Amino acid sequence: MLGSWWLISIIIGLLVTVWVIYDIVKNQKDMRTSKKVLWILVAFLFGVVGAIAYYLIVKRKG
Repeated sequence: MLGSWWLISIIIGLLVTVWVIYDIVKNQKDMRTSKKVLWILVAFLFGVVGAIAYYLIVKRKG
């Protein structure tokens, strides 16, 4: 039972990380390269929390 919750959380983490990377590469044309690299690292290191931060800081601003 506990193993299935871990698997679900890992899959969700991977999905949101892929979403952040996709959004940065495709939709953030005016963002500097250094910021893109920083947000990709945040997405890899922090997963869902990084994706929420990206949404609140970048997506809602624009």
